[in-house]
Amino acid sequence: MTLPDTTHMPASDYWQAWFDGSALPNPGRMGVGIVLQAPDGQRQQQSFVPRDSGCNNEAELLALCAVLTLAHDAGARRVQVRGDSDIAVRYVNRTDTTSIERLCLLIERAQTLVEMFDDVDLSWVPRHRNQAADDLSRAALGLPSKPAVVGQRRRRK
Repeated sequence: MTLPDTTHMPASDYWQAWFDGSALPNPGRMGVGIVLQAPDGQRQQQSFVPRDSGCNNEAELLALCAVLTLAHDAGARRVQVRGDSDIAVRYVNRTDTTSIERLCLLIERAQTLVEMFDDVDLSWVPRHRNQAADDLSRAALGLPSKPAVVGQRRRRK
């Protein structure tokens, strides 16, 4: 099977995706929220509680895997993925590593999903630019939305 040449596709052919995960307490029950928007503007949203318990980082990586799976199943070939988890973005983009086995398994799964696309642009965004996915992950746990706080910087170690 020959894939179409997508090297000259306009940016408008990119699908947009947002992901977020929460754990309450941390570690504890996890909530996942994802949003996928097709180039024509149609949106899909999902909010769910994974079967297992885990930490916030696991929830974030599960959310990333879920949105990549949804995008692939919807026929997306090029995706811009945004999330407010610096750890998930760094690990999946291979700019950082961890030896925590539970995270390593999820990171490998996400990296395998990324390879199924022609192009994936995975980037960190501040929470206020990820509000819909954040609200969905919190709703999965029965929590109210957090008010968006603009102008806060993420912490660096």
